[in-house]
Amino acid sequence: MKTEDYVDNEDFAKQEEEKESSKLFAVRTAANREDQVVDFLSANAKRKKYKIYSVMKAHGMRGYIFVEAASYQDAAQAAYKIPYAKGVLNSAIDYSEVEKMVEPSKQAEVVIKKNDIVEIITEPFKREKAKVVRVDPVKEEVVVNLLEAAKSIPITLKLDSVKVIRRESEEE
Repeated sequence: MKTEDYVDNEDFAKQEEEKESSKLFAVRTAANREDQVVDFLSANAKRKKYKIYSVMKAHGMRGYIFVEAASYQDAAQAAYKIPYAKGVLNSAIDYSEVEKMVEPSKQAEVVIKKNDIVEIITEPFKREKAKVVRVDPVKEEVVVNLLEAAKSIPITLKLDSVKVIRRESEEE
């Protein structure tokens, strides 16, 4: 191993101590532009070497992202002149306030699989039967083709908009 691969214990301890004294700040953003602000802000902080430890977007919370920083000044400087960022809230936020939004929720197991025959239970295709083409468990979406349509057109629906009426394994 090279000498650069070894971490100096004193430097490591100093970095850990700085992280323990870090604070969480909320950055106001334009609605539905949170991902772009996260990318811009993290790149800006890395390039200008601000003491920003993490940047995160809370699931389901529009118009805000969270920045873990050593101080308000570091968070404000990192967000300065970032497109779609509207400013940093003045006071630090306690982690317990955002804990439920940040930690991943336990997702229900997806029971719909490719090639299953499903019935659509929401409008405008209510009571239509369709064949599953693709399942996206992360977005909780399913792509289906209507069985009785003259031409097959893929339709993207939420997982809770369909119910399975026949499995692929039952056909075999």
